[in-house]
Amino acid sequence: MSKNLKSRATDSVPKLKRKYFEKELQKLQVELVHLQQWVRRKDERVVIIFEGRDAAGKGGVIKSIAERTNPRIFRVTALPAPTDRQKTQLYMQRYIPHLPAAGEIVVFDRSWYNRAGVERVMGFCTDKESCHFLETTPNFENSLIDDGIRLIKYWFEVSDAVQVQRFKQRMEDPMRLWKLSPMDLESHRRWFDYSRARDEMFAATDTNESPWHVVHADDKRRARLNCISHLLSQIPYEKLPRRKLKLPHRQKQGTYEQPEHPYRYVPSKY
Repeated sequence: MSKNLKSRATDSVPKLKRKYFEKELQKLQVELVHLQQWVRRKDERVVIIFEGRDAAGKGGVIKSIAERTNPRIFRVTALPAPTDRQKTQLYMQRYIPHLPAAGEIVVFDRSWYNRAGVERVMGFCTDKESCHFLETTPNFENSLIDDGIRLIKYWFEVSDAVQVQRFKQRMEDPMRLWKLSPMDLESHRRWFDYSRARDEMFAATDTNESPWHVVHADDKRRARLNCISHLLSQIPYEKLPRRKLKLPHRQKQGTYEQPEHPYRYVPSKY
């Protein structure tokens, strides 16, 4: 698995031009709006999981998905580190409240697979807990699918050279520095520990019922388009007819008079 991922991730392909990328992304975002309307009308429930290497571009794809969609339908969930109380709960317990109700799509920016990745590599869980997670997760996901939830899982993969390049860019750019945490730096050092954890996660949880879809993300623009296009292909949505809207006439002013008030206007500096 790791050889295949590495060879595919380092293939030399020309980067997409910005103008072409933006044009194609706009088309896909229109389709995402059609998808959300269909999900809402049909009371569908969808879970989309985004996992992968640090600096692989997951956040950019999620941003492109959420940019033009309704946050009440497309809900992005990125859970913080568990509290002391949550650490004593069943592991899946903190994720279950975030699962979708009818007419909702939940996008997990990292998910329960933290236990198979960062928690395992960084020693935040025991080997026993990690093995138990890998053994029981397929049954948990099958129970979601059996209950009617559509579950789609993406893994974003980058080559080691590209990850180093992106980390260096974050270190030098004050607007990206917030993206670089001590955990990211440690993930760079433990590249092969994460590779082993990824391989074991795939071996245990890449099932016919709930497969992993790998996105090669050395080219961020191409990765975004490929991922969103694939996502749309995974759900048999239909474009629903739109109700024609007409802007109503504004009511008459009547007796309303705007009061004299010393409004604090924002200064015009531009």
